[in-house]
Amino acid sequence: MQADNLISLKDDMVAFIAGHGMRRLPGYVTEEVPTVLFEEENPDGWKDFVEHAKAAGAPFVTMSEVVLEKSDVAILIQQLREHGFSDDGILDIDDAESLLRHVGKLGYLQLGFAHQGVMFLFEIATDWYDRFQDLMETATDFGGVVLDDHDQD
Repeated sequence: MQADNLISLKDDMVAFIAGHGMRRLPGYVTEEVPTVLFEEENPDGWKDFVEHAKAAGAPFVTMSEVVLEKSDVAILIQQLREHGFSDDGILDIDDAESLLRHVGKLGYLQLGFAHQGVMFLFEIATDWYDRFQDLMETATDFGGVVLDDHDQD
């Protein structure tokens, strides 16, 4: 697996899931759904997750992926330029522009299965995808907020 591209891992997951006689349902599980996040330090912990899904009798596993698109980075850069600042007061445009080298790469994978009204999730992301999400959150958070440096009594 390449550290900055999860495509090989995705291919392994697809084969492993099929090898267990399970199907994949393309779908992303949002934060609004009751979830339990699978925590495993083992790099192959996702295999345990799939085996848990099978043991729980899940007929399928949801699978979602995010490939970084050039337009995603362009929107991020535009938002950062419009707002002109970040949480530490320094423009993060250079950081955002550095993401362009990851365009076309798979940066995030989510597996999930439902059991007794709860979604169990396994998530993995590259470091650059986590940074992309942080920058998007920064741009979004500051989108409608006006900061006042004056202390108010």
